Amino acid sequence: MVRDEIKALVEAAITNAQDAGALPDFSMPPVEILRPKQEGHGDYSSNIAMIAAAAARKAGGGKVNPRQIAQAIVDHLPADALVGKTEIAGPGFINFYLADDWLQQQVGVIVEQGDKFGNLGQGEGQYWQVEFVSANPTGPIHYGGARNAALGDSLSNVLEAAGYRVQREYYVNDGGSQFDHFAATLYARYAQLLGQDVPVPEDGYQGEYMIDYARTVVHEYGDRFLQMDRDEAIDALKPIGEDIVLAALKKELAGMGVIFDNWFREQSLYDEGLVQQALDYLDERGELVRRDGAVWFLSSKYPKNDKDTVVVRSTGKPTYFAGDIAYHYDKFFRRKFDKVVNVWSVDHQGHVARMSAMMQAFGLDPDRLVILMYDLVKLIRDGKEVKLSKRAGNLITIDDVVKEVGADALRFNLLTRAPESTIEFDLDLAIAQEKENPVFYVQYGHARICSILEKASEKGLATPEHDAKRTPARLVLLTHPSELTLIRKLLGLEEQIETAIERLSPHNLTHYAIDLTKTFSAFYRDCYVADPENPELSEARLLLSQATRIVLAKILALLGISAPEQMWLEDKKDLID
Repeated sequence: MVRDEIKALVEAAITNAQDAGALPDFSMPPVEILRPKQEGHGDYSSNIAMIAAAAARKAGGGKVNPRQIAQAIVDHLPADALVGKTEIAGPGFINFYLADDWLQQQVGVIVEQGDKFGNLGQGEGQYWQVEFVSANPTGPIHYGGARNAALGDSLSNVLEAAGYRVQREYYVNDGGSQFDHFAATLYARYAQLLGQDVPVPEDGYQGEYMIDYARTVVHEYGDRFLQMDRDEAIDALKPIGEDIVLAALKKELAGMGVIFDNWFREQSLYDEGLVQQALDYLDERGELVRRDGAVWFLSSKYPKNDKDTVVVRSTGKPTYFAGDIAYHYDKFFRRKFDKVVNVWSVDHQGHVARMSAMMQAFGLDPDRLVILMYDLVKLIRDGKEVKLSKRAGNLITIDDVVKEVGADALRFNLLTRAPESTIEFDLDLAIAQEKENPVFYVQYGHARICSILEKASEKGLATPEHDAKRTPARLVLLTHPSELTLIRKLLGLEEQIETAIERLSPHNLTHYAIDLTKTFSAFYRDCYVADPENPELSEARLLLSQATRIVLAKILALLGISAPEQMWLEDKKDLID
């Protein structure tokens, strides 16, 4: 990244200055290169001179003026085409300005690299898992789960762009009481369709979708299960019902562009003896104790846990947390992930501390497990919140929302805020053809660039590709402030990807996409892009337009959103003016 290149130049300058006697000997302090908060203070800035002054004093070099250190660093910077000029500001900040001629040539780099531009190598050799959605397999997914799906899937895309190997996993909670209630409900609906008076259990699922599932059973199996004892029939229906639900969930999630690499069934932990194996491992490490007929995990030994946790009840039945222990034992010890990210809704906040305790009890670095919490989604229609109740059968699903606003609008809007922030998803705005609708504005921006390139071709100005001999001479013509501003914005992609990984959230990318679209709009307003009377400048500007299209498409791909090449407006009004 540009920031890393400047950091390397500064480190070399400090070494050069010390070798030349311009700086006293001291251990190299960490060099931090930041984006200035105020416009006009350079493209990058560093406070290294103030930090170095303190390091020099500790090393016995006496009191040194930070501005003098800054000047010594600037004087000994290695020559590099990247930096056009430097300035020393305030008590000793060093501001760096990227060279115009270097900026111009980056357009060719972007066009040459195509959709690989912006990729990082920081994750090479690292195997991560992102486990997300993981709703109970008892019916369609509540639309609020779409935030979990968009967040987990887009984060996985970003990690892959940084070189990580990523597995997307859905944890199928088919080992608990909720799935028992589902199976009993399925049996009741199945029997009703065959003319039997079997009521839905009070703790069952009332949604109409249960009747649809039951119809599938009737169609495939007829009255076979009515020939069995009720409990036997319910047990027989469990795997059948689960397969029906999972097929529906896969289709529903695919409708918003989410495809999982693995669907891990909770019941397999018990069938393969992993629960007992994981508990035995903790027992051998002295992390379990027997009390009151039950088995307890000594979670109170660890920070932020004020009490121990039951893992095996006095009845001998493992608790849900025992399943969690076994599941993560499998992740880290059997499948050997370097890091695991679990995307959970905020109502699971109370479980986070004991998950950290579990990692420490395993003897693992707790930072290898990240619980990414996201807050609620409020669905707004006609200015009012839509209230829902899954248990009462009044269920608005992901599929319902996708059919109303489209997968792209759903994903983009759910990724505009940090995970811990509540989102109000306005259904009316999500389908509006206006600038205030962010996904429409960005997608239209991409389609607009495609249109510009196509119309340029119609004028005899063929869309150019990068040519090592031809391109550099054209790109030096990009001297307009709006052109250089746009190039700077394009070069921010790598840092945006890095930021998304640091935060484990891609929400900054939606804002970057909006800003990039606005910046291109200003460039297009200020610069005549396809001018047959000035073909060389037009070629340079068309290359810049192509580079912008590449970066915009890349951002949308990371977000899991399509980049259309054509869009039509109902009122024919151009959004880029």
